[in-house]
Amino acid sequence: MGIAALIIFILVGAIAGWLAGQIMKGSGFGLVGNIVVGIVGAFIAGLILPRVGLGMGGGLLGSVIAATIGAVILLFIIRLVKRA
Repeated sequence: MGIAALIIFILVGAIAGWLAGQIMKGSGFGLVGNIVVGIVGAFIAGLILPRVGLGMGGGLLGSVIAATIGAVILLFIIRLVKRA
């Protein structure tokens, strides 16, 4: 993985984490927190979306959309656990 790919990976995580925070009506987690939420969300989306038959396609926009969906799922699960 080159430095350009690493920078894109971090940017996709940051954008997806921020979008998920906005969708879930959160106050955000700061830059590092958004990156972590976005990257974990991308991992979750990579596991779940193909199994339910959803494909986001390639490219940057598809990656951001998939990571955002995964991050929203992650934040939803975190909220469920906090309530219990």
